[in-house]
Amino acid sequence: MQRVLRGVVSALKPVTRTMSTQEITPLYTSDKRGNDEKGDGTSDNPFKTPLQAMRHWAKEPFPTIFVDAKEGEEPFSVISQAQLKKLTKVFNREQNKSKQKADKDAEEAAKRAANLEESKSVTISEDPCLPAAKQAKINKLKPLRDERVKVYGWVHRLRRQGKNLIFLVLRDGTGFLQCVLTDSQCKTYDALTLATEATVCIWGTLTEVPEGKAAPGGHELKADYWELVGSSPAGGADNLLNTESNPDVMYQNRHMWIRGENMSKVLKVRHATIKAFRDHYYDKDYVEVTPPTLVQCQVEGGSTLFKLDYFGEEAYLTQSSQLYLETCIPALGNVYCIAQSYRAESSHTRRHLSEFTHIEGELSFITFDELLDSLEDLVVDTAQRIMSSQHGDLVREMNPDFEVPKKPFKRMDYRDALEYCKENGIRKEDGSVFEFGDDIPEAPERKMTDMIGEPILLCRFPKAMKSFYMQPDKEDPIVTESVDLLLPNVGEIIGGSMRIYDEKELEAGFKREGISPENYYWYVDQRKYGTSPHGGYGLGLERYLMWLLNSNNIRENCLYPRTADRCQP
Repeated sequence: MQRVLRGVVSALKPVTRTMSTQEITPLYTSDKRGNDEKGDGTSDNPFKTPLQAMRHWAKEPFPTIFVDAKEGEEPFSVISQAQLKKLTKVFNREQNKSKQKADKDAEEAAKRAANLEESKSVTISEDPCLPAAKQAKINKLKPLRDERVKVYGWVHRLRRQGKNLIFLVLRDGTGFLQCVLTDSQCKTYDALTLATEATVCIWGTLTEVPEGKAAPGGHELKADYWELVGSSPAGGADNLLNTESNPDVMYQNRHMWIRGENMSKVLKVRHATIKAFRDHYYDKDYVEVTPPTLVQCQVEGGSTLFKLDYFGEEAYLTQSSQLYLETCIPALGNVYCIAQSYRAESSHTRRHLSEFTHIEGELSFITFDELLDSLEDLVVDTAQRIMSSQHGDLVREMNPDFEVPKKPFKRMDYRDALEYCKENGIRKEDGSVFEFGDDIPEAPERKMTDMIGEPILLCRFPKAMKSFYMQPDKEDPIVTESVDLLLPNVGEIIGGSMRIYDEKELEAGFKREGISPENYYWYVDQRKYGTSPHGGYGLGLERYLMWLLNSNNIRENCLYPRTADRCQP
């Protein structure tokens, strides 16, 4: 190849020429194998088009430009004079357009700079003759229509109309408010540089919008004075992310993403959901407790523990507060907590987090059937409370098809689930059927749940699959009195069981799992000093929200998601 090219170069003189003392290297193009974006104009990495070669060189005179040779000839030949002349005209037109645009941009920049300099001499002040303004949050403004008010907030949207009119939508976390700035209010330096996400305070009269016009809340604020509290760069949040940003960019800039309307709605529904759970427990006479999250014992298996050095001793971030809740039953009766739990599993599914909000409850003197009844009641009652609250409309907006489920839920034993999977073609990845003792992974479990199409209380899992503390079934000791609540579109959102309350059975559980009981002395004492039949559960709040809002990914339902590949911001 190099020998052929040397022959072409020697036959076509002059291939290079000297300008000053610098040698001009020829440029190569190839419609067959060139690339205008990644090419560099060499014979090994040519441009695709001669016009791109001209753009690369940027000015006349151009070096010798080579193109694909005709069939039967050498790989490259010099571009024809006719083609070169035609493309030179195209290049010059482009250059002229670019120069005109650059000149126009420079002219506009100079004009803007002059306007900004002039605007520094424009000042506005509050009219002392006007009545004192009443400061209020946006969601409390309706009773103050036709009165003078004062509102703080962030500029959510901004639209300039000429030199004397600015429309902006203000956001304060409680709602949105359309505001109108006019005349000199639009000509100050702060007004000319105002951008979305800036913080402002606006004084003015709140008026109902005319019939046929729309605005948030049905009214708008006609400003008589305003002040900039905190500026924002030109372009606002769009400097960091927008609706077309890829997920990594959006998660990296989560602090700005939560300012958007959709994310703020999710967080408000999350707030309403936590309140609904607390109200449910309060009305059922549960007592809320706050267990530690720094622990020295495991609950769900050692492989998912986050280990840390605790002043020279090994400790962990808690997987669950269950064991501590159990110690509270003799003192407080039924108890619950809403706390963070942690799982160090490298899972990248749409429903896994490394840190999640865990809603856990423990109930005393109950049977397994009563535990199942309490789970049904928990899910149905909290959903009803949310839908009847002021945030119910947000749920209906984001998930129009949501309906509060009806009791009783379908109850299915693990063995029955295996049979259902076999009969309905739900298989393992290798195509084999699920056998007793197999864990049914997320995808097959969700497929089964979606096919059944209603909440399922999946019960009585094999002892070998479950944790050391789960009570064996008296009638079938190889399985446990355990349960997972499965919901359509999500799968498991609750895991629970009756707890072993016999000391010797608990010791056998420790031995089976290879756990030293040394750090569990306080847990064992619950079986020594007045043991009792009891059970409990843990519910993942973010998974509950996936079901409530029909979210595609669990990360959408928490403030700052922590996963196997993200611990920022």
